[in-house]
Amino acid sequence: MLQPHFHNATATISLSALAGNWRRLGELAPGAEMAAAVKADGYGLGGTEVAYALRRSGCRTFFVANAVEGAEVRRGIEMARSAKSRAGTAANTDDWRIYVLNGVRDGGQLDLLANRMRPVLNSMTDVQRWRAFAASSGKPVNCAVHLDTGMTRLGLLGADLERLREDPSLLDGLSIDFWMTHLSCADEAGHPMNREQLDLFRDRVRGLPKAPLSISNSAGVFLGTDWHLDLCRPGIALYGSNPEPNTGASMQEVVHVTARILQVHSVERERFIGYGATHRVGPGSRIATCGIGYADGYLRSLGGNGYGVLAGRRVPLVGRVSMDLVTFDVTAVPSQVLEEASEISIIGGGVDIDELAAMGGTIAYELLTGLGRRFARKYV
Repeated sequence: MLQPHFHNATATISLSALAGNWRRLGELAPGAEMAAAVKADGYGLGGTEVAYALRRSGCRTFFVANAVEGAEVRRGIEMARSAKSRAGTAANTDDWRIYVLNGVRDGGQLDLLANRMRPVLNSMTDVQRWRAFAASSGKPVNCAVHLDTGMTRLGLLGADLERLREDPSLLDGLSIDFWMTHLSCADEAGHPMNREQLDLFRDRVRGLPKAPLSISNSAGVFLGTDWHLDLCRPGIALYGSNPEPNTGASMQEVVHVTARILQVHSVERERFIGYGATHRVGPGSRIATCGIGYADGYLRSLGGNGYGVLAGRRVPLVGRVSMDLVTFDVTAVPSQVLEEASEISIIGGGVDIDELAAMGGTIAYELLTGLGRRFARKYV
């Protein structure tokens, strides 16, 4: 394996800040269990490492999109268990669970059970598959059940939901850990859908077997006590984004991405920069080229619009983002500072991830989960 100095960019990930964000969210919802969404490789930061840090901090419930992700998360949980055992604090290290949000695939039932994963059942097909598996195994099997209340993606609704209400025997053999639904507009605190979905969810679980309830994602935690219910499932807020900026409850910065300065051009006459000659600079300008691009998940839409931070100063991104390179105008940075500088902060370190995402016409989720494999990763 090549050493970090061969990489053109570094992602430094603070596991203590991640754990601190999880604890902070728990303080906001003291009556609920605080779980963690660790899908998409821990939102791009490493599923194993993220799960390790959260489990060591006390998180018991983890959500992934599929079983492949679940295997990475389980590895992190087992690492935390081993670390606690070595430290002589192994009590209750087995009280964890991983839920697979995308349901149960035919033929994958035994693999889920063998790997200590539990499916979230989204359809009658899921229910029937998991129930048949329970019957064949001769004992109840654990799961969660997703009811649709407005997203119209995954979840039981309409006739299928009525079938369950009219005939609870369709759930025989299933040990339902909780009923869940998903908010569609929680990042807009005043949106009427938030209350509508909560009320509809409460209505839809009436007549169904009693079990804990879960509706809140990251932004849902900030909506207030009514939405906390029994289990919250935060994701993006754990990783340093503020899902609802008007709450005033800032999350700690978790990731800091820096890119190496490969070359600095001192411009002596008028020139154009990058593909398409979209940006013009005059004499006296200085342009720093960094080794990061859209192949690393740095959005092409940030071209001519984004910014970095060098020695505490904002430096505008000029020209287009190419596959491996970006260019920043560092004219305003004093020469002596520039001579000693080796990297520019791209995300974090003064570059707010939510602000940068908005400049690129997207959200922090996409920036984080799009981080490529070419970074040197440092966990602190």
